[in-house]
Amino acid sequence: MSTSQEAAAVTGEKLVAWQRLLRANCVLMRQLDSELQTEHRMTISDYDVLVALRDAPDGHLRMSDLSRRTMLTRSGMTRLVQGLERDGLVERMNCPEDARVAWIRLSDDGKQRLAEARLTHHAGIRRLFADHLEDTEAEQLTELLGRIPGVADGSNTACCGGAED
Repeated sequence: MSTSQEAAAVTGEKLVAWQRLLRANCVLMRQLDSELQTEHRMTISDYDVLVALRDAPDGHLRMSDLSRRTMLTRSGMTRLVQGLERDGLVERMNCPEDARVAWIRLSDDGKQRLAEARLTHHAGIRRLFADHLEDTEAEQLTELLGRIPGVADGSNTACCGGAED
């Protein structure tokens, strides 16, 4: 089947489901981002970076690793980290083995701000999403979305919108 035939084959309820999935993601991310900005002066991308650093096995990550985990370009990540550094939420460290490599880690203030923002983020997830599903519906949705390659097995480590927390 050619690419044009494959694209034409997505019709009816499957196309509607795809459109609703994208719309739901957009609506939820915009609202969660707005709440984080209003309550904590941080974007959802800032939040994602802070979560990635909190969960890093050694407590720090290279810029390139942060870019991969958050789906931001390297230049976008550089600007984001510069802002977080300016706000005192992250710190740069030199890699002792390679002076060309900079590690980024959470500052003490960053840990505190992340803990506070996490409460707002989880309250938003509950109010905007979880409260609208029964447990069995959440299980069904989890199973259905898990069929998408890279979703259930975690092989696609890039995430967006606080998906990892």
